[in-house]
Amino acid sequence: MSADLHCHTKLSDGSMGIEDIVILAKKQGLGTIAITDHDCMAGNIRAKVIGDRHNVNVIHGVEISSTDSETQEEVHLLCYMSDSPDRLEGLCHRNLVARKKAAQYMMLKTAQRYPITPDLVLKCAQGSTNVYTVHIMAALVESGIETSINCDLYRKLFGKTARSFVVRPTFEDSIEVLKAIHEAGGIAVLAHPGKYSSYAIMEKLVDAGIDGIEVWTPEHDEEQTAYLAAYAKKKKLLSVGGSDFHGRFNTNRVTLGSYQTPDKQLSELISYKARLKRKQKQAAAAAAATTE
Repeated sequence: MSADLHCHTKLSDGSMGIEDIVILAKKQGLGTIAITDHDCMAGNIRAKVIGDRHNVNVIHGVEISSTDSETQEEVHLLCYMSDSPDRLEGLCHRNLVARKKAAQYMMLKTAQRYPITPDLVLKCAQGSTNVYTVHIMAALVESGIETSINCDLYRKLFGKTARSFVVRPTFEDSIEVLKAIHEAGGIAVLAHPGKYSSYAIMEKLVDAGIDGIEVWTPEHDEEQTAYLAAYAKKKKLLSVGGSDFHGRFNTNRVTLGSYQTPDKQLSELISYKARLKRKQKQAAAAAAATTE
């Protein structure tokens, strides 16, 4: 039962609609996917309905942005199978507002240097809940400045070491976001831990009670993957995998299902959620008994 637990639709910074993703998953032989749009859960119910229609199991998911208080790095936490996703809506809304303010500045800065307009960028972002750097790059491609999204110009303008064009939004502290996910009854997984400046961020979140880490992802090389798989096993963490699929906005050459959560780890994720629900029922029953 192959599973890709990290993919994005047009609602955030992907290029494909929900139904197109589900159909692609079926053609790729995937039994399970998770829609994990950035700070957006709007597509989950529809994705589940469409998935059932095409015999593809869709797990409720979202990729929530946060900031590490020590390094000020942007850190992403994947939330799966939340019992009360509405409790995360305020957090997601604040993140989208912060990202929108940063995007407006980057759009204007890019339009001053290159022959594009903010209106063109907004057209490239049509259907999304926000404007992302890939939409600005799409406008540059539309204008003939570049031929692809993933190019040297993208790294120059919006890469990790870029300065003049980039505004990095400040989100809520990663530990607080982790708490919010747990309060909403979700499973919290650190996305692509090898992408950050050090594993100290991961270790701090593990100490704070994170449920798992993303092991199999295009962001990791073979050495990182092997290390993180062993680390997850040692720490008794859930380990998941996914392609971080964005369609034609991919920054890596991948397709849906290129990186997967193995069957054993998928079963562990589902069993883990079942155990959490049993504990919740037992706690509720015990609380009810004390009030009688």
